[in-house]
Amino acid sequence: MHPLISLRNITKNYRDMRALNGVNLDISSGITGLLGPNGAGKSTLIKVVLGLVRVTSGSGVILGHRLGRDGRAIRNRIGFMPEDDCYIPGLTGIEVVQFAAALSGLPLVEGLRRSHEILDFCGMKQERYRQIDTYSTGMRQKIKFAAAIVHDPDFLIFDEPTSGLDPEERENLLNRIRILADDSNKSVLISTHILPDVQAICDHAVILSHGQVVLNEDLSALNRPTSPTISLRIQGHEDQFIRSLGRAGLTAEQSADLTWQISGVSSAMAQRLWLSARETNTTILSMQPARNDLESIFIQAVKESENANS
Repeated sequence: MHPLISLRNITKNYRDMRALNGVNLDISSGITGLLGPNGAGKSTLIKVVLGLVRVTSGSGVILGHRLGRDGRAIRNRIGFMPEDDCYIPGLTGIEVVQFAAALSGLPLVEGLRRSHEILDFCGMKQERYRQIDTYSTGMRQKIKFAAAIVHDPDFLIFDEPTSGLDPEERENLLNRIRILADDSNKSVLISTHILPDVQAICDHAVILSHGQVVLNEDLSALNRPTSPTISLRIQGHEDQFIRSLGRAGLTAEQSADLTWQISGVSSAMAQRLWLSARETNTTILSMQPARNDLESIFIQAVKESENANS
């Protein structure tokens, strides 16, 4: 599949500080999670994609436009939700979104119609007519989200979109992003520190560290253990059950959440789990394929990068 964003050997220096160091990155359709510790270069990478900073060296193609030459054309096709608040005091919520629509070239009436449509999608009711200065954090996040998508862009960039949201609003926002990707065929880049958000909705994960891409993989491949593994929740005679599996040649390890990870379970061996449970009077409460922990993958990738740069 032809990438929507393709960057080659991108370096960006701020005087004596190197923010990006030879970044090579392709981003295709779907939802991509951009991860990295503070100072890794995520914000600079986003600004490069948006054409807001000039790279020190390197080249790229963004949505068919050459990096560094067609900044305005690129931004017209991208919806950007920044991490920080960015609104004009005194405006109502609907006026903020309508202003974003006007900046994107939508006529006044069409921009107003579109703004109401998007705010309906975001779950904003009569509060859209209140001044945005009076909004809670969650309401301001909805307005930023609406302003980013009001002009129906091809590509969306969300910087810490769930920051400050309560669990229900966080889940609602993630569901809206998934709907945009699945039903409206939007491609999305999410920069976040919240790893469960990436695990919940992303198709792809990119990890930056020290201005370099240290991991770039499909999430399905990252989640897949190196050997067939089953995650079990059991109740009863756990010790006897685990010993029974050991005699059958299966390896069991208990995770921090008290589930048992059973390694080496081929389709031919799966029946052994039920036989051991019956033999030891143990109840299997749940059984599902195990997946790698994204947090462990993240920590390991960053640690290896730090060792390489030390």
